[in-house]
Amino acid sequence: MSPRLDETRTHLNQDDAASTPPPAAPAPAPASTERPDSLSDLPEIPPYDEVGPLDARALSKTLFERLESLEEGTHEHAYVRNTLVELNLALVKFAASRFRTRSEPMEDIIQVGTIGLIKAIDRFELSRGVEFPTFAMPTIIGEIKRFFRDTSWSVRVPRRLQELRLDLAKAGDELAQQLDRSPTVAELAERLDITKEEVVEGMAASNAYTASSLDAQPEEDDSEGALADRIGYEDHGLEGIEYIESLKPLIASLPTRDRQILSLRFVANMTQSEIGDELGISQMHVSRLLSRTLVKLRKGLTVVE
Repeated sequence: MSPRLDETRTHLNQDDAASTPPPAAPAPAPASTERPDSLSDLPEIPPYDEVGPLDARALSKTLFERLESLEEGTHEHAYVRNTLVELNLALVKFAASRFRTRSEPMEDIIQVGTIGLIKAIDRFELSRGVEFPTFAMPTIIGEIKRFFRDTSWSVRVPRRLQELRLDLAKAGDELAQQLDRSPTVAELAERLDITKEEVVEGMAASNAYTASSLDAQPEEDDSEGALADRIGYEDHGLEGIEYIESLKPLIASLPTRDRQILSLRFVANMTQSEIGDELGISQMHVSRLLSRTLVKLRKGLTVVE
């Protein structure tokens, strides 16, 4: 028996003991998990992980029949109840597998689902004529969903917005099937009989439901890399744009020949010798004019900044 199930059984026995009037003497230790002599007529149950679904269903029916005849709070009642919990844990694991893509550990999901299983066992009645798995699954799944609703938000938001998110998701799916497209804010507002502002508020709250790790790996069909690889980086070229905008009026105020030399040197990528041949002046003259122009622009840019 796993430590988690043993803790669950001990916890259930303590709950059963707490439901009876407290004795005058100190509370006794939790009841033994061994089969009481009064239940010797029950069939032998093999290890729980070796019981198949059909056998578990048949054994559960026998145990439920006996549970109804036992007084709550007795050792026998606790034994049968705990045995039903362990015998039907496969239902919890099956329900928890539907949520395996969530960020919460699977062990936590199973523990929460076990609470739903216990509630289903306490509420189940054979007289209803319903198989126990059919009766228990909605309770187990509901308990797990409640756990996600209350604890899985990356940022705590009011319960009103948590419930609005669920309503929007349900209405969105229904309208998408009817319209064969994603519904608009106005259509969602009309469907739920709320204002457009409330719809937008609910959509914004949905963004707080989960937070993805920057190192999370993409899905198999996702061509993008990790989220961190898609985050924008500092573009140093933006600083150059600022300088260009500041230089435009300074360059416009230069003499025509100085502007032409700048264009030939930095736009046409011509050498000083080629510029001299183009303008009919020496390379040294081009060098002096270019240096003088650049010094003037630097001073003007400093004044602008």
